[in-house]
Amino acid sequence: MTAAEKHQASGTPAARPTAPAGPAGAAPGERCPGPRGGSTRRGRAGIRDVAAAAGVSITTVSDALNGKGRLPDATRRHVREVAERLGYRPSAAARTLRTGKSGLIGLTVTTYGEEPFTFTEFAYFAEMARAATSAALARGYALVILPAPARHSPFDVWSNVALDGTVVIDPSDQDPVVSELVRSGIPVVSDGRPSGALPVTAWVDNDHEEAVHALLDHLAESGARRIGLLTGTSTDTYTRLSTRAYLRWCENAGQDPVYEAYPAHDPCAGAVAADRLLARPDRPDAVYGLFDPNGTDLLAAARRYGLRVPEDLLLVCCSESTVYETTEPPITTLSLKPGRIGNTVIQLLIDAIEGIGPPRPVQQVMPTDLLVRTSSLRPSPRTTVAAPRRPGPG
Repeated sequence: MTAAEKHQASGTPAARPTAPAGPAGAAPGERCPGPRGGSTRRGRAGIRDVAAAAGVSITTVSDALNGKGRLPDATRRHVREVAERLGYRPSAAARTLRTGKSGLIGLTVTTYGEEPFTFTEFAYFAEMARAATSAALARGYALVILPAPARHSPFDVWSNVALDGTVVIDPSDQDPVVSELVRSGIPVVSDGRPSGALPVTAWVDNDHEEAVHALLDHLAESGARRIGLLTGTSTDTYTRLSTRAYLRWCENAGQDPVYEAYPAHDPCAGAVAADRLLARPDRPDAVYGLFDPNGTDLLAAARRYGLRVPEDLLLVCCSESTVYETTEPPITTLSLKPGRIGNTVIQLLIDAIEGIGPPRPVQQVMPTDLLVRTSSLRPSPRTTVAAPRRPGPG
C-alpha cells in the first residue's frame, strides 16, 4: 500500500491540508515542476470531492460506487462519471474493513500446458488483459494475473490470494479450477462458453460457428476448392466449437475434411503441424489456422514447399497481432475483439460481486471481425489481349 492509500484509508478530513507554498500562481494541492521540469500533479481526489462535484451526499457517492442503496440509474451513472473525471479511486484498506472484500479480481487461463504463464505470449490475452485491467480500475478494483495451475500441483498460490472474484479464459471440460473456485463461494465469469455443467456466474464468448462459416465461405468465394484446418487438441470451447463448425461446413459443402491437430501451448508443435498439413497427398489449397502463430507457421511451410501465397495457397488465421499487416504477403486474420470481451467480463464479474443485476447466469455473445488482406484473395487469371490486326490488302 502506498503512503497516499494509507492516508486515504484513515478517512478524508473535513478541511484538506494545505500544500506547501510554491511559486506565485500555484494552486493549493499542486506540485510545481522541479529543477528537471517534472510534470505538475494534483493531490488525490477524495470521496468528499466527488460528493461536492456531483452535488450529492457522501452516502450517495458511496452507494453509487459500491452498488448499494436504491438509487436511480441516472444518479448512479452521474456519480460514477464524476468520480472517473476526478480520478477518484476508493481506498482498498477502507473498503476491506467496511465490506470484507479485498478489491482484488483474478484473471487466468487454465488450459495451457505446464508453463504457468504460457498464455501471456498470445496477443489475444495481452489485449484482453489491458482492457480488463482498465475496466477493473475504473470501478475501484485491481486485477491480479494468476498462473495457470500446473496439472500436478495443488491450488496453493490461488488459496493464498484473497479474491473477490475471478475471470477464467477458455475453461476446459469439467475444469477443476472453476469447480474449486465456485465451491469456495467465489464468483467466476468465463471468457469462453463453458461446456458441461460448469457453474459459472456468467460467460462471454464469440459466435465461433458463425465466424468460421463466414471465413470458410470467403475462402470458397476466393476460389478455394479444398480448405484445410490447423486446430488444437485441448477441450476448451473455442477449439471445440471452431473445429465442429469446420467439419459441419465441409459436410454441407461436400468436401472431405483436411486437418491437423496439435497442442496449442507448444510453440514448436504448430510449425510441425503446418508442415504435416501441406505435405499431405490431399494437400489443401486454402488453410484456416485457429491460433495466433499459425499464419507465420503456414507461410514458412508454404515457402518450403514452393507454394505461392495467395496464387497456390490461401491463408487465414485467428490473431490479434499487428504483425500480419506487414508479412509478405499480408495475412487475413479473424479478430475476436478481446478488448470488448475484457471490458464486458469485468463489468459482469463486479456486478456479481456487488449484487447488481439478475441472479441467473448471464450469457453474452460478441461479434467478430474478418480483416481481409492479400493472403485470402486469389488474383484473377491474367488475360492476354492480342493487338488488333492491320487490314490486309484488298
